[in-house]
Amino acid sequence: MLITRVIRVLLTLLFLAPLPALASDLPRFLAALAPADLAPGADGFGPLREDVPVAPVLKGGETVAWAFLTSDFVGTTGYSGKPIHVIAAIDADAVLTGVKLVEHSEPIVLIGIPNSKMVALTEGYKGLDLKREAETGGEGHDLDIISGATVTIMVIDDSLVRAGLKVARALGLGGLSPATPEGPRREIDMGQTGTSDWFTLSGDGSVRRMTLDIGQINAAFDATGDERAKRRRERGAPEDTFIDMHLALVSVPEIGRTLLGEAEYANLVNWLEPGEQAILVLGRGAYSFKGSGYVRGGIFDRIQLIQGDSAVRFFDRQQRRLGTVAATDAPGFTELDLFKIPADAEFDPAAPFRLQLLVQRAVGAVEKSFLTFDLGYRLPERFLLPAAAPAVVEDASDEAAAKAALWQRIWKDRTVEIGVLSAMLLLLTATFFFQFQATMNARVFYWFRFAYLSATLFFIGWYANAQLSVVNLMALAGSLRTGFSWDAFLLDPLVFIQWFAVAAALIFWGRGAYCGWLCPFGALQELTNKLARALRLPQWTLPWGLNERLWPVKYMIFLGLFGLSFVSIPLAETYAEVEPFKTAIILKFMRDWPFVVFALLLLLIGLFIERFYCRYLCPLGAALAIPARIRMFDWLRRYKDCGNPCQTCANECPVQAIHPTGEINPNECITCLHCQVLYQSEAKCPVVIRQIKRRARTGTVDPKLTLGHPPANHPNAKPQEAS
Repeated sequence: MLITRVIRVLLTLLFLAPLPALASDLPRFLAALAPADLAPGADGFGPLREDVPVAPVLKGGETVAWAFLTSDFVGTTGYSGKPIHVIAAIDADAVLTGVKLVEHSEPIVLIGIPNSKMVALTEGYKGLDLKREAETGGEGHDLDIISGATVTIMVIDDSLVRAGLKVARALGLGGLSPATPEGPRREIDMGQTGTSDWFTLSGDGSVRRMTLDIGQINAAFDATGDERAKRRRERGAPEDTFIDMHLALVSVPEIGRTLLGEAEYANLVNWLEPGEQAILVLGRGAYSFKGSGYVRGGIFDRIQLIQGDSAVRFFDRQQRRLGTVAATDAPGFTELDLFKIPADAEFDPAAPFRLQLLVQRAVGAVEKSFLTFDLGYRLPERFLLPAAAPAVVEDASDEAAAKAALWQRIWKDRTVEIGVLSAMLLLLTATFFFQFQATMNARVFYWFRFAYLSATLFFIGWYANAQLSVVNLMALAGSLRTGFSWDAFLLDPLVFIQWFAVAAALIFWGRGAYCGWLCPFGALQELTNKLARALRLPQWTLPWGLNERLWPVKYMIFLGLFGLSFVSIPLAETYAEVEPFKTAIILKFMRDWPFVVFALLLLLIGLFIERFYCRYLCPLGAALAIPARIRMFDWLRRYKDCGNPCQTCANECPVQAIHPTGEINPNECITCLHCQVLYQSEAKCPVVIRQIKRRARTGTVDPKLTLGHPPANHPNAKPQEAS
C-alpha cells in the first residue's frame, strides 16, 4: 500500500503538477517566435521573471504584454497523453494579444485533420477578454469545435482561459487580482454518516437532475441558424427523452452511503486521496454523456465540471463504473459512473458548481455542430458546517412513471433491430427443432451456418453492439443483492431479448445455442479460422489429455470474477477485460494498443486452434455451462458404434467436445451440428456406409436409420446392431 501511494504521488508530481519557473520551456519556444507574432509591433522579449514563469513582450523597450506557456500553469494533456504547448501574450487590460500553438503530439493527422487548421483555430483566440471570462466562469466566448478533434480543442480552450486568468491575477492585470475571501471556507459535516433514500436525496437537492427531450434539442439547434444542423434533426417524438442526467457529490458520507452502498462507499474512500472529491453521474436516454472518445484518448470529452473560472475535465484514470444505485427506490440508468476530482483542481465542495454537457450533431461526413447545457449543483446546507445560506430545494419527480416510459420509448425506437434479432432467433429455433432435416445436405448446411455467423458478427456485434458479457451476469447478481428492478435491464432491448432467449435455450439445448451461434466474438473466431483453412494454414489438434485439463481454466476465471464482484463491481469489471468482446466487437479495435494486441493475439491463436478462446478462457461460456447441466433433452443423435470403434465425430469436432469413448460433453459442446452432418454422411459415417452396402446387397433398408430415429442415449432408443 505504501509503495502504491508513493507511485501515485510521483506520477502526480510528474504529470499533473505545474512546472516551476526555472523548469519552464517558455524561453525555448520564444526563441522560435517573432515578438510581433504575440503583440502587434513588438520587437523583443525580456528575461523570464523569477516569481511567475512569464516573459515581457517589448516594443521600443517598453512592456506591452506578457508571454506565458499554458502548460506552465494548467494541465494540458490531450489524446496523446502528452502536453499541448500553447504560448499566449496578455496585455495590461487582460486581453490576449496573440496566441501560438507551438508544440503538440496529438494524432490529428491520422484522422484527416490538417495541422494548419489546428493552428488557425488556436490563433483565433487572439482578442479574448479574460475579464469577461472571469465574470462568466469561462463562458464569455463561443467554443469552436473541430469535428474529430473535440478533446484537443477543449483542452486548448480550457488551458488558455484558466492559464490566462492565473497570469492576469498573479500580475494584477485588468483588475483581476486574487480575490479576498469573504469568510472562512465552508466545510462538509463528515459526522453525518447515516443513510437515507433516493426520494429524500432528490428532494433536497443532494441529487440534481437535468432532462432534455428531443424537441428541446431540435429547437436549440434550430436557434443556432446552422442550416445543416437544422436538417439533421433527432429522430423520435418531441417528448421523447434525449438525455436524463443526474448528479450527486458522493464523497459526502450520507449521499455516498445511500447511493453507493456501504461496500462501494468504502471502496470510494480508499480510492480518494486527501483533498480529493468524487461525483456520481447517472444517465439514460438516447444520448450518452460519456460517448466513446475516452476510449481512444482517455479523456471524457462530453462533460466538464466548472466552478468559478476553473474547469475540470476527467480522464479514464479518474473514472470508475458503478454497477447499480444502492438506494432501493432509485430509477434505472444505462450509465452509472464515478469521477474523481483531483486535489490540485482546488475544487470547493461547499461552493456551487455545474456539470457542463456537450451535445454534438453530425452536419457532414466528418463535421459536427455543438451545443452546451449546464446541470447546476449546490450541496444542501444540512451537510455543511456552519450553516450560512438558504438551502436550494427542487421538486421530486415521478420516477416510477418515467422509468416505464423511458424503456418503452427505447424499444419503440429500435423496432427494426428487434425484428431482425427476433427473426434470427426464430430461424435458429427452427434449425434446432428440425436439425436432422437441416443437416441432411452437408454443403447447404455449411453455407447456412456461414451466413448465420456472418449475420451474428456484423448485425448483432458490429452494428447493434449487442455482445453479451460476463459483466451482465455480475450486474444481475449485484441487482439481486441490492433490490432487483426490471427497468435497468429493459433499457437495452437487444441484450435483454438475447438473455431471455439464452435462458430458454439453456433448458432445451444447453449453452451451445449462444456460444455456437449468437456470440459475435465466437463468430469472428470461427470465420477467421475458416479463412485460415482456405489459406491452408496448419490446424493444431491438442492431445486429449491436455485439452481436457485446459477446460477448467475458464471456470476458474469465471468464479474469480464472480467472487470479486461481491467485493467491488468496478474492480471486477476491470479484470473482466480478459474478455476481448469490448475491444473486438463494441469498439471495433479502436482502443489503446494493449487491448488491441490482446484481442488480436487470441484471434491469431484461433487461426490454428479453432475457437481457442471459447474453449479454454471464456468466463461467459463457463457461466452458461454451469446451469446448462439442467437441460431437459439430449438432442444430438448418436450410434452405438460412436466412440467404439468409430472416432470420426470425435476427430472432426471443431472444439474437441466429444470424448474418445463417444460421449458428447454438453459443457463444452457449441451445438455447431457438425456431428449431425456426419451422422447421416454417406461418405464418412461407417454405419451409414454399411447400410448403403446392405441395401445394395439385399434391397432392404434398416428402419433404425430412417428419418426420426432417436439418438442412442434417448429413453426410447434401442441398441444399434453392428453389421
